[in-house]
Amino acid sequence: MFTGSEAGAVRLCAASELTEAGRAFVFDVLVHGQPERAFALRFDGRVVAYLNRCVHVAAEMDWQPGEFLDADRRFIVCSIHGATYEPADGRCVGGPCGKGRLTALAVAESGGAVYWYPSPNIQPFAFDEPAPRSSP
Repeated sequence: MFTGSEAGAVRLCAASELTEAGRAFVFDVLVHGQPERAFALRFDGRVVAYLNRCVHVAAEMDWQPGEFLDADRRFIVCSIHGATYEPADGRCVGGPCGKGRLTALAVAESGGAVYWYPSPNIQPFAFDEPAPRSSP
Protein backbone atom coordinates (compact mmCIF):
# COMPACT_ATOMS: atom_id res chain seq x y z
CA MET A 1 0.00 0.00 0.00
CA PHE A 2 1.20 3.50 -0.82
CA THR A 3 2.04 5.59 2.22
CA GLY A 4 2.94 8.89 0.56
CA SER A 5 6.51 8.62 1.77
CA GLU A 6 7.88 6.04 -0.64
CA ALA A 7 11.14 7.02 -2.30
CA GLY A 8 10.67 8.62 -5.68
CA ALA A 9 7.01 9.60 -5.34
CA VAL A 10 6.23 13.16 -6.40
CA ARG A 11 3.40 15.06 -4.71
CA LEU A 12 1.21 16.64 -7.38
CA CYS A 13 -1.64 18.29 -5.51
CA ALA A 14 -4.16 17.97 -2.72
CA ALA A 15 -6.68 15.21 -3.47
CA SER A 16 -9.49 17.76 -2.96
CA GLU A 17 -8.24 19.75 -5.97
CA LEU A 18 -9.45 16.98 -8.28
CA THR A 19 -13.24 16.91 -8.34
CA GLU A 20 -15.15 14.13 -10.09
CA ALA A 21 -15.00 14.69 -13.88
CA GLY A 22 -13.69 18.20 -13.27
CA ARG A 23 -10.68 20.26 -14.23
CA ALA A 24 -7.42 18.32 -14.44
CA PHE A 25 -4.19 19.13 -12.64
CA VAL A 26 -1.59 19.84 -15.36
CA PHE A 27 2.11 19.36 -14.66
CA ASP A 28 5.41 19.27 -16.53
CA VAL A 29 7.50 16.14 -17.06
CA LEU A 30 10.55 15.08 -19.05
CA VAL A 31 9.90 12.32 -21.58
CA HIS A 32 13.20 10.81 -22.71
CA GLY A 33 14.77 14.11 -21.61
CA GLN A 34 12.33 16.33 -23.54
CA PRO A 35 9.82 18.61 -21.75
CA GLU A 36 6.17 17.56 -22.08
CA ARG A 37 2.94 18.23 -20.24
CA ALA A 38 0.93 15.66 -18.31
CA PHE A 39 -2.37 15.79 -16.47
CA ALA A 40 -4.20 14.06 -13.63
CA LEU A 41 -7.96 13.98 -13.22
CA ARG A 42 -10.56 12.21 -11.12
CA PHE A 43 -12.95 9.93 -12.99
CA ASP A 44 -15.28 7.28 -11.52
CA GLY A 45 -13.89 8.04 -8.08
CA ARG A 46 -10.23 7.39 -8.85
CA VAL A 47 -7.34 9.51 -10.04
CA VAL A 48 -5.82 8.76 -13.45
CA ALA A 49 -2.93 10.52 -15.20
CA TYR A 50 -1.69 10.68 -18.78
CA LEU A 51 0.76 12.52 -20.95
CA ASN A 52 -0.98 15.49 -22.55
CA ARG A 53 -0.26 14.15 -26.02
CA CYS A 54 -2.85 12.96 -28.52
CA VAL A 55 -2.16 9.60 -30.15
CA HIS A 56 -3.28 10.94 -33.55
CA VAL A 57 -1.02 14.00 -33.62
CA ALA A 58 1.56 14.61 -30.90
CA ALA A 59 -0.10 17.81 -29.67
CA GLU A 60 -1.53 18.96 -26.34
CA MET A 61 -5.21 18.09 -26.08
CA ASP A 62 -6.84 20.46 -23.59
CA TRP A 63 -9.17 23.05 -25.10
CA GLN A 64 -8.65 25.35 -22.09
CA PRO A 65 -5.96 24.88 -19.43
CA GLY A 66 -6.88 21.71 -17.53
CA GLU A 67 -10.07 21.08 -19.52
CA PHE A 68 -9.94 17.70 -21.27
CA LEU A 69 -13.44 16.26 -20.99
CA ASP A 70 -16.27 16.56 -23.51
CA ALA A 71 -19.46 18.54 -22.81
CA ASP A 72 -21.07 15.49 -21.14
CA ARG A 73 -17.95 15.00 -18.95
CA ARG A 74 -17.74 11.40 -20.17
CA PHE A 75 -14.65 11.24 -22.45
CA ILE A 76 -11.25 12.89 -22.84
CA VAL A 77 -11.34 14.70 -26.19
CA CYS A 78 -8.46 16.18 -28.17
CA SER A 79 -9.29 19.77 -29.00
CA ILE A 80 -7.49 19.63 -32.35
CA HIS A 81 -9.08 16.75 -34.30
CA GLY A 82 -11.63 15.30 -31.89
CA ALA A 83 -9.88 12.05 -31.00
CA THR A 84 -11.84 10.60 -28.07
CA TYR A 85 -10.43 8.53 -25.20
CA GLU A 86 -11.87 6.54 -22.31
CA PRO A 87 -10.71 8.30 -19.09
CA ALA A 88 -10.43 5.06 -17.10
CA ASP A 89 -7.73 3.52 -19.29
CA GLY A 90 -6.80 6.04 -22.03
CA ARG A 91 -8.10 3.75 -24.80
CA CYS A 92 -9.21 5.42 -28.05
CA VAL A 93 -12.99 5.13 -28.45
CA GLY A 94 -13.54 7.41 -31.44
CA GLY A 95 -12.02 9.74 -33.96
CA PRO A 96 -8.65 9.60 -35.68
CA CYS A 97 -6.73 7.83 -32.89
CA GLY A 98 -7.38 4.33 -34.24
CA LYS A 99 -6.55 1.60 -31.74
CA GLY A 100 -4.19 3.87 -29.83
CA ARG A 101 -4.04 4.60 -26.14
CA LEU A 102 -2.88 7.60 -24.15
CA THR A 103 0.38 7.14 -22.24
CA ALA A 104 -0.63 6.46 -18.64
CA LEU A 105 1.35 7.64 -15.63
CA ALA A 106 1.27 5.80 -12.30
CA VAL A 107 -0.53 7.83 -9.62
CA ALA A 108 -1.94 7.15 -6.15
CA GLU A 109 -3.82 8.98 -3.41
CA SER A 110 -2.57 8.95 0.15
CA GLY A 111 -3.04 11.18 3.16
CA GLY A 112 -5.20 13.69 1.28
CA ALA A 113 -2.71 14.16 -1.57
CA VAL A 114 -2.14 12.83 -5.09
CA TYR A 115 1.28 11.38 -5.87
CA TRP A 116 2.93 10.45 -9.16
CA TYR A 117 5.50 7.69 -9.57
CA PRO A 118 8.06 8.66 -12.23
CA SER A 119 9.27 5.92 -14.57
CA PRO A 120 12.67 5.47 -16.23
CA ASN A 121 11.41 7.25 -19.37
CA ILE A 122 9.17 9.87 -17.74
CA GLN A 123 10.86 11.91 -15.03
CA PRO A 124 10.09 15.07 -13.05
CA PHE A 125 10.88 18.35 -14.70
CA ALA A 126 13.12 20.34 -12.34
CA PHE A 127 12.76 24.07 -12.96
CA ASP A 128 15.83 24.87 -10.92
CA GLU A 129 18.18 22.87 -13.14
CA PRO A 130 20.56 25.06 -15.14
CA ALA A 131 19.82 25.35 -18.83
CA PRO A 132 22.06 23.20 -21.02
CA ARG A 133 25.09 25.04 -22.36
CA SER A 134 25.20 25.54 -26.07
CA SER A 135 28.29 24.43 -27.95
CA PRO A 136 30.69 27.18 -29.04
